[in-house]
Amino acid sequence: MRKTVLAIMILVLMFSNLAFAEGQKEDGSKQTTIKLSIPDPANSSVGMFAKVFSEKVAEKTNGDVKVEVFPDGVLFGRDQNAAINMLEDGGLDALILSTSVFASFEPRMNAVSLPYLFANYDEFIGYLNGAPGKTLLNSLERMNIVGLSLAIRTYRSVTNSRGPISVPADLEGLKIRVPNNKLWVDFFGALGADPTPMNFSEVYTALQMKTIDAQENPVEVPLANKFYEVQQYLSLTNHIADSFGIFMNNAVWSSFDATTQQLIKDAAEEAADYKNKTDIAEEEKIIAQLEEKGMKVNRLTEEQVKMFQSEALKLYPKFESMVGSEFVQESLDFLGR
Repeated sequence: MRKTVLAIMILVLMFSNLAFAEGQKEDGSKQTTIKLSIPDPANSSVGMFAKVFSEKVAEKTNGDVKVEVFPDGVLFGRDQNAAINMLEDGGLDALILSTSVFASFEPRMNAVSLPYLFANYDEFIGYLNGAPGKTLLNSLERMNIVGLSLAIRTYRSVTNSRGPISVPADLEGLKIRVPNNKLWVDFFGALGADPTPMNFSEVYTALQMKTIDAQENPVEVPLANKFYEVQQYLSLTNHIADSFGIFMNNAVWSSFDATTQQLIKDAAEEAADYKNKTDIAEEEKIIAQLEEKGMKVNRLTEEQVKMFQSEALKLYPKFESMVGSEFVQESLDFLGR
């Protein structure tokens, strides 16, 4: 008897933890709920990306599919690499995450982050919506993951507590937090900085305690995370891009008929378009807010940008091994380089 009770309890726990679930709408018809996990707060750019996707899925499917958003990495313990493993294994239904994190599992994702690859945001958006972006979305099929859409992040810039970064020499000896990605480490190391991979959740305290001098991210990050409290300088280096994508576990995706799949994909692409337009429109407003918070902002001149570009191009042969030479060439050809 005790064994039977224990077995029932285990089954209850198993089914109560299933992310992908079916229920009923108010009219009694079937409703499928997808749990979408995101690493950022609900009020962030990524949070709005998820919210718009959720709204558009509900609208397009007449409420037959519901997307429930879980912010702040709560479903994957804020371990973004673990999130990808969970998505592959079915522990997560769907996930919005950066291409720079997926690059640890699929090297071609690193192509988005080749330093100074894109001349402007229009070119960046065209790349993600074009043949290279489609290749990236399909690149995780071997991992049981379906890519639905890719959206830009605004370019990454450097904040620090030492002084303005205007030329590569200004990075000399600067201890800067970078993602745990070799491309970032090699890029900043080649420029004379001391790149320090670190979990993002530790960055504010490390800046406050001066364990590190600097960090680099799109400008929304220092605003949302109050880095202006512990960083004085923002330098608009615009050195590296990455993007956020909507990805889904294949078993969840395959449970929908072709018509519903197309509606969900349409919703993902429209949400990406929303994020692209909104992020670009908000970038200058965010920079102004950081100035109001006391940060000293410096914009690089065209000549200064060329100095960084020149150093970056020297590293492209090395970066080919991190991406794959064929896809690097495909990317350059697509962009007319």
